[in-house]
Amino acid sequence: MSGEVAGAGARRPVAEGRDGSDVYRALRDAIASGRFQPNERLVEADLAERFLAGRSSIRAALVRLDQEGLVTLEPHRGGRVRLISEREAIEIEEVRIVLERLLARQAALKVTDQDLEALRETIGEMRRRLAQADPLGYSELNAKYHQRIWAIADHQTAARLLGTLKSQSIRFQYRTILRPGRTARSLEEHEAILEALTARDPARSEAAMEEHLSEVVETLRWAIDAQQRPPRWLPG
Repeated sequence: MSGEVAGAGARRPVAEGRDGSDVYRALRDAIASGRFQPNERLVEADLAERFLAGRSSIRAALVRLDQEGLVTLEPHRGGRVRLISEREAIEIEEVRIVLERLLARQAALKVTDQDLEALRETIGEMRRRLAQADPLGYSELNAKYHQRIWAIADHQTAARLLGTLKSQSIRFQYRTILRPGRTARSLEEHEAILEALTARDPARSEAAMEEHLSEVVETLRWAIDAQQRPPRWLPG
């Protein structure tokens, strides 16, 4: 029977009787969703108990995650969740621009009326979350919107690479929505992408995606700079 990992102090299994691929996906999801923190140790024996899996399946999953850059293996000790630096987070977003430009162009050539309707529904829900001042809910829909475009483009290699990159930079994704006015601007950018896809215009779709993600990079730079800036003390 399946279910989510329980909170601290519990050992509730995610699933039973799973094969190596299932263990890999469950562990990857736990890292990407933040249930394991950066630099947290991943002990094989503990993971085997937590996921009700054999040590060989856990070891194989850790090797795959090491290859994807989500885990750093430690000889005879399992591994750790890899800590992504701020510089690397920016570089990830810069690479993402290149890949998502490609997918936007491909999506414009393949998009159906049904696809467009689904994207419009997501935009409508994003608009509601903006009106409700719900930035975290908006961010989740933002990810859903992009993943739907990936699916429309049907470019498996680019989508796989993007999935890995997004998982690596998960702890940075919420910083960008904290900039004043950013969420409203983000919605406008997503609407521009939808308009370009509706026109089935590859060049326009690619340009709209590049403009949007360039703003994401600029906002991430702002967020990192703001965090590093010393506090401004007011006179008493």
